[in-house]
Amino acid sequence: MTKLEQLHQEISSCRSCPRLVEWREEVARVKRRAYREWTYWGRPVPGFGDPRARLVIVGLAPAAHGANRTGRMFTGDRSGDFLFAGLHRAGFANQGTSEHREDGLALRDAFIVAAARCAPPDNKPLPEELARCAPFLDREMALLPARVLLALGAIGWNAALASLERTGMKFGSPRPAFGHGAELELSDGRILLGCYHVSQQNTQTGRLTPAMFDAVMARVRALIAAKP
Repeated sequence: MTKLEQLHQEISSCRSCPRLVEWREEVARVKRRAYREWTYWGRPVPGFGDPRARLVIVGLAPAAHGANRTGRMFTGDRSGDFLFAGLHRAGFANQGTSEHREDGLALRDAFIVAAARCAPPDNKPLPEELARCAPFLDREMALLPARVLLALGAIGWNAALASLERTGMKFGSPRPAFGHGAELELSDGRILLGCYHVSQQNTQTGRLTPAMFDAVMARVRALIAAKP
């Protein structure tokens, strides 16, 4: 078993946040009518992707009836439909759909992590819950040979910055601000990019369009190609 696999087992068994444990397990028991035949995952969700990835995508948290149901990041919900379709167009995924853990989806040169590993009520993890999850993010990122970090939304951006700061990286004050298309060269040569989150709130209102996402992914490709 690799160190990454060991870490993922540890993540999946975590019960450190009572509020999140209660919520994720209640959702798994009650279920949504459309998924009443499913056996929900109902646990923390580890990262997913290619362990040799040069692109690491930093998300927010599992969705209650998405990853909390399927056990795989961004799998089984509309956000994942948008994300994986875009990753497929950019050549980072072998297919553009994500329905369940055994659907054959594989990421190529990309890996997805998250600031929080349990589905939070109202999609809003508390600061103390994010703090408890932070060591998982740090350890996962340390095991991945990323050249580009792609933060989805302000929470993903701030989680990435905080993780980098915990490794000793300095950013000064004020800290670099999130924005769609924001780009920050890190002191170790890596690049942090910002992208609006792939939530339905953004994709259904046109705040984030497929063309906008494709432009970000084209920049990712260019940055990866430019680095030795």
